Formats: sequence, structure tokens, C-alpha cells
Amino acid sequence: MQNARDRLLLAAAKLLEGGGTVSTRAVCESAGVQAPTLYHHFGSKQGLIDAVVNHGFTQYTAVESSGDPLDDLRTGWDRHVRFGLEHPSFYGLLYGRAEPGKPCAVTAPAHAALRDRFTGAAAQGLLKVPADDAAEQVLAANVGITLTLISQPEPDFALSERVREAALAGVLHTPCADTPATRANAALTLRALVDNDRADLTPGEHALLGELLDRLAR
Repeated sequence: MQNARDRLLLAAAKLLEGGGTVSTRAVCESAGVQAPTLYHHFGSKQGLIDAVVNHGFTQYTAVESSGDPLDDLRTGWDRHVRFGLEHPSFYGLLYGRAEPGKPCAVTAPAHAALRDRFTGAAAQGLLKVPADDAAEQVLAANVGITLTLISQPEPDFALSERVREAALAGVLHTPCADTPATRANAALTLRALVDNDRADLTPGEHALLGELLDRLAR
């Protein structure tokens, strides 16, 4: 039998997905508990909603690496879009409550995971821009196309694929043996390799080298 905390999470999730009113009373009635139980486990109704959204969000961010950064990036993009379309209420809570100058703590892991994917691409000499910049650009495009498809009566997945490829082309080199290396490309590659293996560098040496490589990468 589910405990009270799990029943509250499930009740709130069902109300969110169904587009119903997520009031404290409605959640508690559905879960078969009293309001003090909700406050005991989550502090407030918003705390409960944040927990539900965070749980749903982690379901699609947990993706194992295949060893192919480009394939992983495409897979991650498509999973992001599918999650938004399958859970539009969750997605609206995640990306529809933006506050000026205040990053969303719930979606931060998605940005971190994307940055790690681009760091892997940089280590293979594929990145045109720093990993953080690449993650910002691609995530912005991914969120934008997902919100667009949610608003369409019939989601156009081909549009998502075109936007995906354009976004990736903006930050990645197409693998090609005949493509000449550039100073910026070499700096980005070395930056990723050093971040993954600091060897005998002291923290100060690592920071200084990182600053120099970032400058060369620009």
C-alpha cells in the first residue's frame, strides 16, 4: 500500500495531467489525507507541485551515454520534445514560469546534462563554441520548438527535426577527415580534455590554463 507522501504525489500528478484545479483541498481529498499531512511532507502546496514536476522531469533527463555525442544529442532533443508533448501540464510548469534573472532549479540538471554532452563532443574536436554556450543555444531551441509543437493541433515532428539539425549545425562541426583544424577548435578540444583529466595541475594552474584556452577559443 502506498504511503501518504506517495498518494499525495500521485493525486497532484493526476490533477496536473488532467488540467484540473490543483488546490490543497482537491489534492488531499484525492489522496485521502488531511491538509496537515501535505504540509508535513512538502511544506506547502507549491512544494508538492515542485516535487511532482521534479520527479516527472528526471524521467527524461536520465539518459545514458552511447559513446556517440552527436547521436546522444539528437536522442536527448527528441526525448525532450516527446516529454513536453506527453506531459504538457508538467512542461508548462517547468518552462512557463520564468522569472527575470532567476534560473529554474528544477531544469538546471537538463542544462548540466546537455553541457556534459557538448563537453564530450569537444573532446572529439567537434565543437565550434564553448560547451556552456552550445548548451544554452541548443536548449533554447529545444524548448522553443517543444512549446510550438504543444500549441499545434497536429504536432509537426518534421519541423522539430529541421530545427534540431539547424541548432546542432550552429555549434558542431560536421565530422570530416578533410576539415582543417583551427586554433579555436584545438583550444576547445584541449579545454574539454583538461577538464576531464587535470593530471598534476594545481587548481590555480587549471584555472589559468582554462582562462587562456577560453580566450583562444574565441
